[in-house]
Amino acid sequence: MTSKCKLDVARNLTEFKVFAISATQPIESRAIVSDRKVVVITGASGGIGEASARLLVQNGFLVFAGARDVTRAPAIPGVRFGTVDVTDETSVSSFVEWVLSEAGKIDVLVNNAGVSLVGPVENTSTAEAQLVFDTNVFGPLRMIRAVLPSMRTARSGLIVNMSSVLGFLPAPFMGIYAASKHALEGLSESLDHEIREYGVRVVLIEPNFTNTNLDVNAKHTASPLGVYAAQAGATTKAIVAQIKSAPSPSLVANQVLSAIQGPYRMRQPAGGKARLLSRLRRFMPGTAVDSSLRKTFGFGKRT
Repeated sequence: MTSKCKLDVARNLTEFKVFAISATQPIESRAIVSDRKVVVITGASGGIGEASARLLVQNGFLVFAGARDVTRAPAIPGVRFGTVDVTDETSVSSFVEWVLSEAGKIDVLVNNAGVSLVGPVENTSTAEAQLVFDTNVFGPLRMIRAVLPSMRTARSGLIVNMSSVLGFLPAPFMGIYAASKHALEGLSESLDHEIREYGVRVVLIEPNFTNTNLDVNAKHTASPLGVYAAQAGATTKAIVAQIKSAPSPSLVANQVLSAIQGPYRMRQPAGGKARLLSRLRRFMPGTAVDSSLRKTFGFGKRT
């Protein structure tokens, strides 16, 4: 065999070995692991999710944003959008697998996708309540279950769950929404105890009313208000007035950034009003909190 033939055979064998190794490796091990922190945000087509995606990418994070309809998502330089419906197990699994195949890891999960519902508890159908819980509680649970294995393996990670001041306060005529946020808070605090030994922690962001489509265009129960009509009308007016003067989503986005970069705290109220409400709930007598809440929600001001 000539020297040239030997060289060609050696080259071919080397190329075959390289191909064989790469073809048998799982997708995760073939992904190039980013040297930047990788953040996944759900519900990022607008409001708090969009504001958070913009702020995080500006601060050097590699951001993967999830939306049910990516054709309606804003174009944010540096942010990669993918389709995810947090109410669908298959959609969640596919989305997380895509991120891991592209970035090789997930450092931070921001569970932001959420829905609201306005109406008396008595008039709320079981189906309406289930829809709220499917997004606000089981949605984060699906995302957490999909992301946690890679975080545990890395022994590092942060799960940021978007709660609300209504996760620790009652909300007349928003009872189902408040119940879903109370459930999310219980889930989050319990989960944090289970996973912290693996280097993973859970944080709750607790905004007050925010000037977003979620608050402005909240869905109403289908059943007629009936005997609750007068008080529900007064409460709705009081809530709308608060939303009009509420801070923009950027305030909450800044709290998300602080939760990722700053010292660990489980509950993180977003903004001065939310922090005040948190302190009042913890330290004020129950009767004073009750009276203040009824005033806030327009009780005694029927139209």
